[in-house]
Amino acid sequence: MSILFECEYRGQRYAGLGLPAPGVPIPLHPVSDAQLREAVLADSGPQALLRSVTSSAATITVPADDPELHYLPPLLPDASGNSLITGFMGTHRSKFPEPPAPDEEFRAPNWLIKGNGSWLETNGRPLTVPASAVALLEEPEVALVFVNGQDGTPHYAGYTFANDLNDIGLHLQNPWGWTPYAKLCDTSMTPWLFLGAPPQAVAGQIIIERDGVAAWKGDFTCGADAIFQRVTDMVDHLFAFPGLRRPGLVNYLLLGSDKASYHAGFRIADGDRITFDLTSHGVVLSNEVRYAPVPDTTASAGFAGWESPAC
Repeated sequence: MSILFECEYRGQRYAGLGLPAPGVPIPLHPVSDAQLREAVLADSGPQALLRSVTSSAATITVPADDPELHYLPPLLPDASGNSLITGFMGTHRSKFPEPPAPDEEFRAPNWLIKGNGSWLETNGRPLTVPASAVALLEEPEVALVFVNGQDGTPHYAGYTFANDLNDIGLHLQNPWGWTPYAKLCDTSMTPWLFLGAPPQAVAGQIIIERDGVAAWKGDFTCGADAIFQRVTDMVDHLFAFPGLRRPGLVNYLLLGSDKASYHAGFRIADGDRITFDLTSHGVVLSNEVRYAPVPDTTASAGFAGWESPAC
């Protein structure tokens, strides 16, 4: 399976191939902001996309642990408002009493908007959550990456993995109304874009550390085999809506997650580190959770002096 990634180094955008190995210097190829997205839109296949990365002879080599090396979410535009993170809810088979019948009629799952690309963090970056969070839940998910052409056609680029961190405690207080609030937490995503069809099976382990010590562990599965609905049905139904087909938009689509630490009785605290060891794919996603400080002022304070004038 071919893998590519993008990063920033000393103010320049670069791309690389494969998964970096610890301690091994990383070859990087300069690319423009839109170069890889345009290669996806050309519909020439994964090999052409890889060739677009290596087309420049101005390759540099960077130490794997260089502090100036910052990985980017796959295909993230510099103007991050041109990207959207959304996801499906309640899709994992563990959340259904029985597996789907072979002729199961498609019923669209619940769907959510998580935010735009500026809300994405990559491996090692902290995830900010509201100070008022009731009970957090980590969610290891497959993330599909699409780039819309100028005619609005979504072009599939590949897949990566994400942590759809959310406030399940708030969600459960009012599942029909407060879920959008519950999702107002940062999302982390691996920078590795796997150039293949959506994966059938993904397996790994969740490790939550507190003060440097593992406080909770649990296995997880995700991918097409673990989802009740067919991925093709989910994708086709979602992209039937014109709002998701705006030209140039990059869509990060989260497919759904299994039950995890909250359901086992564990509660994530400020400063905990959540790590997904994706053993089936040889990658790790690890982020510390940080509760946002309570603001000193409120937005409504700006209303002062804006009272309606007397008639």
